[in-house]
Amino acid sequence: MKKVIRLIVATLGVFTGIGLFVGFINLLNLIGLISEIQWLQGWMLAGAYFITGAIGGLFFYIMEPRMERGIKKLIANIEGQLSKIPTKDVVFACVGLIVGLVIALLLSTLINQIPIPWLSIPLSILVYLVAGYLGIDIALKRKGDVDNLVSTITGGNRQGGAGRQKPSRQERNIPPKILDTSVIIDGRIYDVAKTGILEGRLIIPEFVLGELRHIADSSDALRRQKGRRGLDILSQMQQELPNVSVSDKDYDNIEVDEKLIRLAQEMKGKLVTNDFNLNKVATVKNVSVININALASAVKTPAMPGENMSTQIIREGKEQGQGLAYLDDGTMIVVDGGSKYIGNTVDITITSVLQTGAGRMIFARVIS
Repeated sequence: MKKVIRLIVATLGVFTGIGLFVGFINLLNLIGLISEIQWLQGWMLAGAYFITGAIGGLFFYIMEPRMERGIKKLIANIEGQLSKIPTKDVVFACVGLIVGLVIALLLSTLINQIPIPWLSIPLSILVYLVAGYLGIDIALKRKGDVDNLVSTITGGNRQGGAGRQKPSRQERNIPPKILDTSVIIDGRIYDVAKTGILEGRLIIPEFVLGELRHIADSSDALRRQKGRRGLDILSQMQQELPNVSVSDKDYDNIEVDEKLIRLAQEMKGKLVTNDFNLNKVATVKNVSVININALASAVKTPAMPGENMSTQIIREGKEQGQGLAYLDDGTMIVVDGGSKYIGNTVDITITSVLQTGAGRMIFARVIS
């Protein structure tokens, strides 16, 4: 089979060599130098065809292995690049290319009316190239608007499903909530969403799903467990909540946090996260953020200085004599003088409460 392919390539080289020779003759004729080679006729012309064809065939025959490797490498690179591009991007690019070529065809009919071949032909080729490129570029840049239009028409739920009603006009005007990886792995978003507090659509970007799958395939047992937990929570949300949808929107050559911020800006939505750094960066870029930790702190039962309670000292604190305890909601209590009561339940008095972006911390002392 390889020998047959090599002979076919060599034959192609023969015709290529002859074609280049004929093109060279026509070029000389075009610029007015053909008179200098009028002697090239009859058997000499046939000999010229034979020599150029033989040179082309021999060159292609020798270079065939390298050409084959180069073509295979090129195809592999193209396949690798295409595999990274979302299917929706490929569809939009093809549609944009077709529209651009149709426009170029209409323009080329006018350009072909130019009676100067050396001007009309290159100009027509240039129009095709520019129109095709612009068609692809515009289609990819405007696909977000098309997504929003389709989401508005269909109610914004890609999962669809029988029995699910389209949202009202008022619901469509509510900013969508875009979930990041940390808030999905945390899991509390599922319980919060079930209460109905988060109005509007809950958007899960495709690149967040990819990050979750990557974490779920991690060699580290803890990371793998977190990733699988996040995927399980997403599955529950999609099955039980009617307003959960997945966005195929993606961006090249930027990190996931930047992708989330840009998506929130384009969709005019709110970012739902537990990530402290992402929260700060999004706030700087004027993107609204819903922090689940802050929400959890806001609904906790307030603890006032001077209030008494009973708690179990779990372990020692950082400072000498300190003991650490925890409320049922996970709030840490730093108990002064509690180190000697580790493992015991004691009565304490709250001395102060510290509220931070990461949560709440209570300081107390043991009641004598």
